[in-house]
Amino acid sequence: MQLNNVLPLQHWLKSYNKTSMINDFIAGIIATIVMVPQGMAYALLAGVPAEYGLYCAILPTLLYALLGSSRSLSVGPAALISIMVASSIGALNPQSDAEYLHYAINISFLSGLFLIAMRVFRLGSITNFISMPVVSGFTSASAIIITTSQLKHIFGIPVAAGLSFDETVWQLGTHISDTNYYTLIAGLLSCAGLWYFKGHFPKLVKKLSLPSWLDQAISKAGPMFVVIIAAVLVGVFELHDTANIAIVGLIPSELPSLQFVPIDLALWKSIALPSFLIALMCFVTSITVGTSLAGKRKERIDANQELLALGAANLGAALSGTFSLAASMSRSAVNHSAGAETTIASMICALGVLLTLLFLTPLFYFLPLVVLGAIVIMSVSSLIEIHQIKRCWTLNKADAYSLLATFTTVLIFGIEIGICIGIIGSVILIIHRASHPHIAIVGRVGESEHFRNIERHDVAIDEHLLAVRVDESIYFSNIQYIESFIFEACYQRPSTRHVVLIFSSVSFVDTTAVDALDSMISKFNNLNIQLHLAEVKGPVMDQLEDSQFVRDLKPGQIFFTTDEAFKTLAHI
Repeated sequence: MQLNNVLPLQHWLKSYNKTSMINDFIAGIIATIVMVPQGMAYALLAGVPAEYGLYCAILPTLLYALLGSSRSLSVGPAALISIMVASSIGALNPQSDAEYLHYAINISFLSGLFLIAMRVFRLGSITNFISMPVVSGFTSASAIIITTSQLKHIFGIPVAAGLSFDETVWQLGTHISDTNYYTLIAGLLSCAGLWYFKGHFPKLVKKLSLPSWLDQAISKAGPMFVVIIAAVLVGVFELHDTANIAIVGLIPSELPSLQFVPIDLALWKSIALPSFLIALMCFVTSITVGTSLAGKRKERIDANQELLALGAANLGAALSGTFSLAASMSRSAVNHSAGAETTIASMICALGVLLTLLFLTPLFYFLPLVVLGAIVIMSVSSLIEIHQIKRCWTLNKADAYSLLATFTTVLIFGIEIGICIGIIGSVILIIHRASHPHIAIVGRVGESEHFRNIERHDVAIDEHLLAVRVDESIYFSNIQYIESFIFEACYQRPSTRHVVLIFSSVSFVDTTAVDALDSMISKFNNLNIQLHLAEVKGPVMDQLEDSQFVRDLKPGQIFFTTDEAFKTLAHI
């Protein structure tokens, strides 16, 4: 394997110049401004102290920057993965903060191993088996769970981390009388401030006609502005004492100590499934965001390379003693719009987080937890895609049912069971569609040589000839459905004397299908009907000639075109 394939950055550096470096530097600074408050907020979402969100954005981000194939993807703490970590660990019922963190580190480690194992077996195409409606249903339900989990910070109500959705709602409802109204006001103001800085503040900044890099930096600094303003107000007016507003407190100004993860087979057995699901969703969400951004550059990303990069990043998270991670949609979009040209922008971001951790953490001492909760809520609100239900219902009701099933299952039974049901549903849907191919009875369009579905077009048909087009390859899972369709059509048209199977869309037939087609010949003979084929592709013809089918078909014929079949059989 060439080094360029392992380290895509080396390939990009061949055309790297001063302009690229400036663009990456600016994008990295802007990404840092977004990463710091988000990282701390997502750490609390995962159930660990705020500084672990910063740890998650240093070594793991550097490892992804070295190995990743996406120029714009911002890898680090992510809301969806954080809530999955909290949910998985909550089910294990840890007895102390140290035990909770131990579980989080081992989940990071196993997630990394699963991702790298998927890379070894080149399973980058695994996302093809998870439909977008399932992903949409999962992310929408997860966003609701995430939002609900953060209401405890908004209302100032003590609710344990890692509870299920219904348990969280119950705890909030039964303790609503304990609401801290000062905290509630601070939370509502924070949400309003974040909404303003996201939607209206950038328009105001544009009117100042600032340089592009400064415009971008200020426009994207909304969360940081809210964090600083809130911390200053709480510190100056001592609201943590007078109003009992919970604050972050002391964040250690030191680097995470690198540690090896000891082998604990008993623990790994209990966290294997949630770790695999976290790895899978890390890859699915990251590849979805990465592909979208790469498309804007008219580039492609390597799915198998992403498995390696994300696996290394999660192993880096375990070595750093922190929780699992993935690409963030919001940060990646910021990184892209800020002009990142290579993953050096992510390296700059990691360096910015490192400097923040070493020198600026005292500024966050008075940061209210309610502000971090507001940041999480406003970040995930866009993931709630209720409109997708209507869209899927319009386009394909089966997709709408799978979306609703995943959405409902995640809310009722939890994230792990929900995503398992969603994946199983996707596979069942694939199997169902493969075993029920589209089949059309066709007729001639006017006097032309074109043939179309009789249910969609005004076409001419021959009462003695039944022309059936199978729009799928034929194999063991669908041959019985195809056979049942054809014989049912014959029973409905008792005057049929010839059946022409049009193979224009058939690229493959397996042994079971060939045997079934052969047995259909004798069944048609009993009905005094002759079977014919038309428009058979070369590879399929080779398969049929290697069997007994072509000899048994006679006096049935294999026609080059459907037009030829109609003209010939019209005189027989």
